Amino acid sequence: MASKLKQLQSKASQASQFVTKHGNTYYKQLLEQNKQYIQEPPTVEKCNELSKQLFYTRLASIPGRSESFWKEIDYVKQLCKNRHELKVEDAGIAALFGLECFAWYCAGEIVGRGFTFTGYYP
Repeated sequence: MASKLKQLQSKASQASQFVTKHGNTYYKQLLEQNKQYIQEPPTVEKCNELSKQLFYTRLASIPGRSESFWKEIDYVKQLCKNRHELKVEDAGIAALFGLECFAWYCAGEIVGRGFTFTGYYP
């Protein structure tokens, strides 16, 4: 156990040295590549304004998303009504999608339990 801890400490030390050596150049390069997205002047007021813009833009997109949701529901209803015309490929894709949803649910449950398979910690 102590040897594993020493290895982890040495790896962390190496990573820290790498970041201190190359982090500043990476930061400058990243800012240079994305300077068209930087708002001037970079003040708290500007950040608050941008966060409000993002919030209200997302709020304004709700009707469009709601409309898309109901279109999808209508499509599923039509598939159920015309299930005798359903292709095997479509049924297979739907089954795989359901299986994927279940797998993500199970993964979330495992993470929520603290990465145990048997139950929750007391």
